[in-house]
Amino acid sequence: MAKLLGLHGNKAELHQYSESEIAGDVESIHVRIRGYSDYERKAVYMEGVITPGPKHIWQVEELTVLRVGNDRAFFRLETNLDATATMFSGLAMGEKPCKLLNISVGGASVGSAYRYHEGDKFLLKVRLLEDRPESVMFAQIVRVIAKDEEKFEYGCRFLELTEADQEQITKNIFAAQRQKRGRS
Repeated sequence: MAKLLGLHGNKAELHQYSESEIAGDVESIHVRIRGYSDYERKAVYMEGVITPGPKHIWQVEELTVLRVGNDRAFFRLETNLDATATMFSGLAMGEKPCKLLNISVGGASVGSAYRYHEGDKFLLKVRLLEDRPESVMFAQIVRVIAKDEEKFEYGCRFLELTEADQEQITKNIFAAQRQKRGRS
């Protein structure tokens, strides 16, 4: 997991977020890169040649865009964590319990016994890992699925995330995934 920075022509840098290492003494590797364009809000597929560098910064050369698509741009971590949704208006105003069903840097799926509506905005609070602080994200409901009379599932996108917020969510998601794999 990395952020593409310093794009100039067909060259850029990848600043690594994940803590994994490239095995062995590698000079350069031809790779396919799946990313996300904040500008277009779409997935971007690229390929190029990366050369590992110090401090988890890789040089990318021969970078070309293969296609831009509407498919999901971020890795999604399946969860079933206790969380809260705090609405600021409407009948369901206030902090209510919910379940975080999955999360990515772009949004989350939330299960709740409370009825909300498409377009509603709320604060989502959840502790992705026991040993890390609670994460708080401002979110908007983009999809409502009624599971039955008393259960609803909401597709939500995160709003107003800074780069630091995105990086922290990404790190927490990958740490939770590693922890999950360790238990399997």
